[in-house]
Amino acid sequence: MQDFTPGDHVAVESALADLKVLGVRELRTRVSWAEAVTPEGARWYRWLMRRLSQDVCVLPCLVGTPSGAKEDARAFGGFVERFLAEHGRFVDWVELWDEPQSLASYDWRLDPSWETFSALVAEGARRVHAAGKRVVLGGMSPVDPLWLDRVLERLDPDALDAVGVHGWPDTHDTPWMGWDAWLEPVRDVLARRGSRAEVWITAAGYSTWRHGERRQVAEFLDAAAAPVARMYWDGLYDAGSVEDIVEEGTDERDLYLGLKRADGSVKLLYRLWAESGLVGLAEGFRQLGHARAVRPERQVVVFGGAGFIGCNVASSYLEEGRRVLVYDNLSRPGVEQNLRWMKERHGDRLDVEVADLRDAASVRRAVRHAGEVFHFGAQVAVTTSLDAPTHDFEVNARGTFNVLEALRSMDTPAPLVFTSTNKVYGGLPGLRFVAGERRYEPLDPDIRAQGISERCSLDFESPYGCSKGTADQYVLDWARSYGLRATVFRMSCIYGPRQLGTEDQGWVAHFLIRALKGQPITLYGDGMQVRDILFVEDMVRAFRLAQAKMDAVSGRAFNIGGGPTRAVSLLELLELIEELVGHRPDVRHEAWRTGDQRYYVSDTRKFQSATGWSPQVGVRDGVTRLLGWLEEMLEGRPSAPREPLALETFAG
Repeated sequence: MQDFTPGDHVAVESALADLKVLGVRELRTRVSWAEAVTPEGARWYRWLMRRLSQDVCVLPCLVGTPSGAKEDARAFGGFVERFLAEHGRFVDWVELWDEPQSLASYDWRLDPSWETFSALVAEGARRVHAAGKRVVLGGMSPVDPLWLDRVLERLDPDALDAVGVHGWPDTHDTPWMGWDAWLEPVRDVLARRGSRAEVWITAAGYSTWRHGERRQVAEFLDAAAAPVARMYWDGLYDAGSVEDIVEEGTDERDLYLGLKRADGSVKLLYRLWAESGLVGLAEGFRQLGHARAVRPERQVVVFGGAGFIGCNVASSYLEEGRRVLVYDNLSRPGVEQNLRWMKERHGDRLDVEVADLRDAASVRRAVRHAGEVFHFGAQVAVTTSLDAPTHDFEVNARGTFNVLEALRSMDTPAPLVFTSTNKVYGGLPGLRFVAGERRYEPLDPDIRAQGISERCSLDFESPYGCSKGTADQYVLDWARSYGLRATVFRMSCIYGPRQLGTEDQGWVAHFLIRALKGQPITLYGDGMQVRDILFVEDMVRAFRLAQAKMDAVSGRAFNIGGGPTRAVSLLELLELIEELVGHRPDVRHEAWRTGDQRYYVSDTRKFQSATGWSPQVGVRDGVTRLLGWLEEMLEGRPSAPREPLALETFAG
């Protein structure tokens, strides 16, 4: 189910492209009587119906009295007849009205006996049947058997071919009792009135306004299994975000019903559906696992545990027989593969909570039995933070605050390891360096020999730097003010197996993936910027040492990375990749990006002194091992089978 604003051709093309990805062939969309009688509206629907019919089967929902017109049965019948004369070749069914009990759709205060509305439906149905089409009565929300009985009392039993109902479980204020309870009174009324009409769900949905994307998948599967002839899902796209609310009385919950967010990013339901098809969706969801109602004591909790670093940390504990709870909203494409990998290897020792850091209640439940906590969950891209700074703040700053407060609520708070970023030091404007042939080098001999230490002044730059820096300081202050045992790692570049790098984050893996696929690599700047890179196994050892030696590291921040001995420029890494894969990738250059440092290499001596840690895996060895994993992953990734649908379920 998806509506379109007249004139928005781009939205229509985007919707059709998404429906193709999902394998959906049926679309319900509203057609406004008020708009269709205007010259502009007539032109729009002429284009829209033709264009939609090229890719999908359309269910038009006719609704909306023209301004100044009365709810006149003959006038409505005339509109239906004209609509079908022009567009009838594109449709098999027509829906008459939409949520007539809603004042926004029909002013029933002027028709308390529903006599006028029943006449509208009867006349509209007569014209639809005369055109050889079939009729759906606009969906009820909430289900009202008395209303349906009153309407059917005034209709011929054969006037309707289907009756629609709507339902948004636990999204609006109407108590939800399940689809069986929702549908049973509808069937009872139809039977009593001698109607053979089918029962459809013409709108089902679940709002993710509180970030419940796992629940959205569960509610979709529940609606798809409901005993109806058809189910239309509401809808493809979020209507906006809370920042977009300008009209008084707008219900925030109505903004977040889509399979995709307003910025175009996909939610969990879309991703699983696109990956597995409708038939495989339930199995794909089941494989993600779930959290236990009763969890064992002293569990390791990993926020962001399905991501690259998180799954490597979780797996290290699982391999020792420990129980681990992975808490992740699965917003990063591909991370569900990491969950399945852990589930296959470790079975019931792994618990999974698909939830969001912004959901404070879920975070509190997750740490209830925690013995050790790692917080890796974050929005990780500078570019994304520039496009969506509110989202970046809510996830990184507020999400971390929720974790801290959840720990503080425990009788004995579990120790916390939190990953910050070297971006808290900003662009390092005071760092003087010289450009060599393939890399920048600092002029300061101490920095050149040891790297950048924690004595460097904080200088948050970009929304990402600000949100992570805020979280960084909150963790340190909660250790100071409330006595939480917590430490902060200001991370440099980590790489290794299970990393699905992108242009915005995980650049070592990203370069290798592009090289293996024969795709061009974009360098922002001249490519001489230098980073120290640390293999993930060395990073996991550091995390676990921090937990083991929490008394020595609590309340302190540590720069962590490969250090000067594992520092490479982007150009130098490309040369190594050329040597390893046998060809030089095609390289393109773009302008420098906000907050991109020319040189950053971690001085790790502070953490080494506190714990005895030191990195073990060199650059060549680590990159070679990551390359081997990526080759295996890219060669062995199966394509999702697309089987015929097992039930008649429609979405849009």
